[in-house]
Amino acid sequence: MSQENFLPILLGSDMNVYGMARAFHEAYGIQSVAYAGAELAPTRFSKIVKINQVEGFDHDPGFTETLIELGKNTYNDPTIKYLLIPCGDGYAELLAKHKEELQPYYTFIANDYSLLKRLINKVSFYEVCEEYGLPYPKTFILTPELLTEGTFKGELPFDFPVALKPANSVAWLSVDFEGRKKAFIIDDRAEFEEIVSRIYEMIVQDFIPGDDSNMRVLNAYVDENHEVRVMGLGHPLLEDPTPGAVGNYVVIIPDENEQIYQMIRKFLKEIEYVGFANFDLKYDARDGQYKLFEINLRQGRSSFFITLSGLNLAKFITEDLVFDKPYTETVYGKADAPEAKLWLGVPKNIFLTYAKENPAKERAKKLLAEDRWGTTVFYKEDLSLKRWILLKRMFHLYNKRFKTYFHTKEG
Repeated sequence: MSQENFLPILLGSDMNVYGMARAFHEAYGIQSVAYAGAELAPTRFSKIVKINQVEGFDHDPGFTETLIELGKNTYNDPTIKYLLIPCGDGYAELLAKHKEELQPYYTFIANDYSLLKRLINKVSFYEVCEEYGLPYPKTFILTPELLTEGTFKGELPFDFPVALKPANSVAWLSVDFEGRKKAFIIDDRAEFEEIVSRIYEMIVQDFIPGDDSNMRVLNAYVDENHEVRVMGLGHPLLEDPTPGAVGNYVVIIPDENEQIYQMIRKFLKEIEYVGFANFDLKYDARDGQYKLFEINLRQGRSSFFITLSGLNLAKFITEDLVFDKPYTETVYGKADAPEAKLWLGVPKNIFLTYAKENPAKERAKKLLAEDRWGTTVFYKEDLSLKRWILLKRMFHLYNKRFKTYFHTKEG
């Protein structure tokens, strides 16, 4: 099969979608198409990905009905492989749920729905961690049954501060209330009771001390035989402080850690995982362990940091599913590879002003000075005037966000 005889069809329209479209364009010089319920800024005015906005596409039955209709009437050339890639949690869940219905029309890789359900819910994910011996923060499950008159009167098994997160991050996207955040860091009992009175099933976690630079992010691609084809570790130096985006990394340098690599590789193989995976971890200086926060069953929002540093994610899935290239070995990201670059999701001045001063920041500044850096969205092959103005405005808005919401998290 020639490189022209496949078409990437991306599900979503966010930064993750643009990163994958850019990866396909860099690797094969092709334009991707994307389908989404809404068109978001990172993919707007792009010539490397054609966005198709379909009302109701981000939930049933619109998702399945749309893709089956397209498979019958539009994407029906038997000489072309239509490579379907979910780039958001909701789309990954929908694809796993309906994979048997969609398999006649598309080429894709998706986990069994039963495994996906265990992994996307943090309560059951930590049960899986316990079963396979993976370290994770001390966790207390706060269910509605434990509430008295709308709040929790019992004692927590660890001291404040604590982290408070939704058990199901996909379902959490549809919940709205004043003060809503992606996650909460709660400093005292009064604040805890105020937040708990407004929400449903949550998990309460022991807060691991330290700032953003104690985090690590890992992206991997796993084939149908559960062999990990690529694994790349990133060292985040700064996160978005905006309430609805807390935990989204905005500065990452390439990293490596053999212990983490082998721990995650073994885990993915044992649970018979397939497709892209994204893990968030944090180093706990109290016991010297990297502890897992969650797994996303897709590429991470910031996963372009791997492609930027020479490990093109589009090539790994294409070589597997389109060109049927057999697995030979796992490719691991290296901190000091010649291609290693600093990834920025914010303007340089934000990084220089707000990232904690430490050796990792000095290394990042050195990469900047050597012009070894990049972003997901500013791509020289795709910068029309309208797109450039949009992206400049998008990045400029981070100045107000950080000025308004940023505070240090020393723990």
